[in-house]
Order: sequence, then C-alpha cells, then structure tokens
Amino acid sequence: MAKNSSRAVGRHFLQIPGPTALPDRVLRAMDTPIIDHRGPEFARLTKKCLEGIKTIFKTSKPVIIYTATGTGAWEAALVNTLSSGDKVLMVETGQFATLWKKMAEKIGLKPEFIATDWRQGADPKAIEAKLREDKNKEIKAVCVLHNETSTGALTPIAEIRKAIDAAGHPALFFVDTISSLASTDYRHDEWGVDVSVGGAQKGLMLPPGMSFNAVSDKALAANKTAKLPKSFFAWDDMLAMNKVGFFPYTPATQMLQGLSVGIDMLHEEGLDNVFARHHRLAEATRRAAKAWGLENLNKNASQYSPTITAILLPEGHDADKFRALALEHFNISYGASFGAYAGKYFRIGHLGDINDTMLMGALAATEMALSLAGIPHKKGGTQAALDYLISAHGSAAKQAAE
Repeated sequence: MAKNSSRAVGRHFLQIPGPTALPDRVLRAMDTPIIDHRGPEFARLTKKCLEGIKTIFKTSKPVIIYTATGTGAWEAALVNTLSSGDKVLMVETGQFATLWKKMAEKIGLKPEFIATDWRQGADPKAIEAKLREDKNKEIKAVCVLHNETSTGALTPIAEIRKAIDAAGHPALFFVDTISSLASTDYRHDEWGVDVSVGGAQKGLMLPPGMSFNAVSDKALAANKTAKLPKSFFAWDDMLAMNKVGFFPYTPATQMLQGLSVGIDMLHEEGLDNVFARHHRLAEATRRAAKAWGLENLNKNASQYSPTITAILLPEGHDADKFRALALEHFNISYGASFGAYAGKYFRIGHLGDINDTMLMGALAATEMALSLAGIPHKKGGTQAALDYLISAHGSAAKQAAE
C-alpha cells in the first residue's frame, strides 16, 4: 500500500484473536429498528437467546447475559459466589489469567497463583497438589482459562475437574471460555463447571459488549451466602427478570438481535463442524509456522489452541514493528504480545466466521510480511498450509463418499 494512499483497497484482514470479523448476516440482524425492551416481541427474543446460549455452553442450567465485555463476566463470577478474604486458586497461563488474578485482589479476595513460564496451559496435577495441601479447605474456588488468548494454550477442563475431585476438595470451579466458546468443544454440565465465563466477540461472531455466566446449582447455592458487594452483576435480579423475558435494566437490544442469529448460524453449520473447522485452520497455521522455521510460543503440543497461534520471532527482531509493517503494506492486523515476551511474538487469530480461503490469504500476507521485514525464515509456509488443507478436505470427501 503506497504511503500517500488515503484508501485501503479491499477488505482488511482482521487476524487478531477477537473481536472477530462480523458476518454480514449478523450485521443485518443488528441493523434493524429498536423494539420496546419491555414489550412482548422483546420478551420472545430474550427467551430465544437465553435458551439458545445454553446449547452453546452445553448446559441445562441458567445462563446470564450481561451488557459488558468478558471482564465484567469475570467479576460477576467472583462477586456472586464469594466473600471478602476468600482464597481462590488461579494459574498464571498468560496475560488474561494474570488480569483475572489482579481483579480478584482488587475486590478483596486472596488469590494463590500457580506460576508458569506462559508457554503452557494449566496443569491438572499442579492444581490437585495445591488442593491436597489445603487441609482446612480454605480455597473457595479454582479459576482457570480454557483458552489463554495471550499465548495460545488450551487447558484440558475435564482433567481439571477430575483433579479437583481426586483431591476431594469442595472448591467451586470457574472457567473462562471467552476465546474458546463456540470454537471448540465445551461442556459446562458434563465437565462439572460451576461458573463458565463467556464473551460474544469471538466465536459467537458479535461485537464486544456482551458476556455470560453459565451457572451450576452449586454456584447458585453459594450465591445465597456470598458477601462481596454487587448490584449491576447480581444474579438474583437477573434471573428473576429473565424468567419473564426481560432484564432489570436496559440491555443491549441490538446485540441480542445479533446473538439470536449468531446462534442460529452455529447450529446451521453444526457445532461439531464448527469445531472441526477451527481445528483444521489452527493446524494449517501451525504447519505454516513450522515450515517457516518459527517457534510456537506454546511448548505443549497437546494444548495447542484451536483459535489462536502465537509465533515467536527470532532473537533481535521486534514483533511490534513487524505487525506495523504488515498492517501498512498488506492491510492485516495481528494480535500483540505481552509480559516478559512483549515485542517477541505475534498472534494469528483463526476463529469466528473464517474459512480456509480467508486463512490462506492471511498466511500468504504473513509470508510476504516476513520477507519484507527481513525476518529470517524458510520459504514455503503458505504452501505447507495449502497442502494440509487440500489433504484434509480430500480425506473428508472420501469419508463422506464411503
């Protein structure tokens, strides 16, 4: 793109790991007249969304919808179930786990933070060991991220549940699904999660500004004795009004219109197909990075994220400068880096309303940007991804024919 150009030609490649690009169908659903948020039409919309979002979390229990980003839903999970001074066990999987821990401190909780090098997800054995040490059962909740957006590490939630049970510990179990929900399999009920935190701006294909708490019966029981102050985020007020299709305050009406359509789109594709698509695109991205000779920030291959790949640049090369160059010349945005690795890696998001062709455009732009930036790498990453996708589709076609 010439520096004197005032117009970027074509569509921007938004490869950050959320907010994701909005499907036209969701945009059209939101581009409609405002309806009365105390009227019968709105009550029908609310009830459809409340039932529909349960199918995405895979729960039969209530899901509370907030007019807030995922940060608000983090706070809601904590303040509705805990009291000042309560201990919570958290894991330092990356930037967002660290921010949740800081929030816990600010609202009067006492987090115990299991340290990591940010290059892996949560370790079930480490959590079990900490819970076994807690002889007096002072830890009231275990909080983990299903998918750490800052590093690209996917934690095995079912194994964490088994670890808690193996320790014989009564702690509540909270999971952040913000960058995994509607992109990879998640089972709130089956995995014994007490509060699942979600956000609308990633796999659900909506703008930022809506978030969720899926809650268990155990969490609702804890809510009755929780002493942390709450008003806007109070579950009881929300649940009472939701029963009749309304909210205790003015909700994000147009976001609900979009959510209704987004849920429909996910089911039309089929959730298993959605998950398979995300895993296919993630694998293609990893193969490109490997062919380039670049290292995945996540060292644990069993915990590779299906929604975001964090790629380390060779020593001495600035990832922020690389991102700026790629944006200027190829109209593509990548996710930034954090913490001790700030400026050392960039993140390719491959989630939401994205297909193979869109990903190949992004990977081709990345390979061009690596060359233009003078970053040492091998040629052929784009071809490696292309070969994998052709093979994957060929295998799928063969299976369908059998």
